This record gives sequence, structure tokens and C-alpha cells, in this order.
Amino acid sequence: MPYRQIALNPGHYYHVYNRGHNRELIFFERENYLYFLRQLRKYLIERQAADIIAYCLMPNHYHLLLYVKVDYLSRVMQQLGLSYAKAINQRHRRVGSLFQGRFQAIAVDSDEYLYQLTRYIHLNPVKAKIVNRPEDWEFSSYPEYLGLRRGSLPKFDAIQGHFKSAADYRLFVESSIQTTTIQHLMFDE
Repeated sequence: MPYRQIALNPGHYYHVYNRGHNRELIFFERENYLYFLRQLRKYLIERQAADIIAYCLMPNHYHLLLYVKVDYLSRVMQQLGLSYAKAINQRHRRVGSLFQGRFQAIAVDSDEYLYQLTRYIHLNPVKAKIVNRPEDWEFSSYPEYLGLRRGSLPKFDAIQGHFKSAADYRLFVESSIQTTTIQHLMFDE
């Protein structure tokens, strides 16, 4: 595979994502999501490769907002992906590629983009019509942001400083749901 076009530099935020080969599922059952979260902890947190600012695992793709701490994150993400794919292939008696290819990464170049990206990530299951409210999706960091669940995976200090409270962040995220719904109603008429 060719080298990554975007360098993943320590001290910067990146939106990291990947999806299933041919847009197929990468999570087949609840345990798969939980296993992936354990692998995130093992490869990113315990190895101090990156802080996970926000995440959302969807049936056929994932989104991570990472603060990179090492200059070899690509290698760590490759190990994570291979480890997960091997386990899934073994558990579900499948062969071949699980992911479409290398993970993708986009640099976060401003604080405003950082805040908007957390909203985008947390609204993924709502926009996909999997749940009606973002806090109802178990495999997202949104419940931690609202204080509804005590998780230790996301580290969202950089986001919390911008919002006065969890309720303020909820308003920021959910105001977008109402806007999207109104836009859909206007265009569907």
C-alpha cells in the first residue's frame, strides 16, 4: 500500500475513521463493539499513543477523534486493525479483508472544527436512523459527555472547557438534530 498522504504528528488532533470492505458490517454483535473498545484502550490508551477525545462505532464503520501523542500512530492503528480483523474473522468464521483499506485521517485545524467534529461523531447513529437520540447509542462517547455513563475511554477536557456544562454541550449537539429535521421536512414537501 502507498504511504499515508497526511502525516500524523504528535500534539495534534485528527479525525480517524474506517469502514467495512464493500461497506459491509465490521460489528456483527454487541460483543464485537465491546471488544473493539477494549482494543482501543489496549493499543491507544495503555500504550500512550493517543488520547481518545470522542468516538462512535457504527455497524459498518467507526469514527475516532484522537489527540496524537506519538509519531508512530499509523503503526499502532495498523496493529489495532489487524488484531480486530483477525479476531472477527476467527469468531465469525470468515476470511478476507474486514476493512476497506487503511484507516483515513483528517487533521483538525481549528477549535471550531474540533467542536463541530464531536457533534458530527455523536450524531452519526441519529443520522443513520439507528436511534432517535444520540445518548441512546451505547457505542459512542456521547453518554460520557453528558455524565450519563462513567467511562474512562474518552478524554474530553479540551471540549469541556468550551462548554459551560453537560447541558450546554447537549444543547449544542441536539440543536443540530432539530435543524436537520426541519431541513428534511422542508425538502420533503
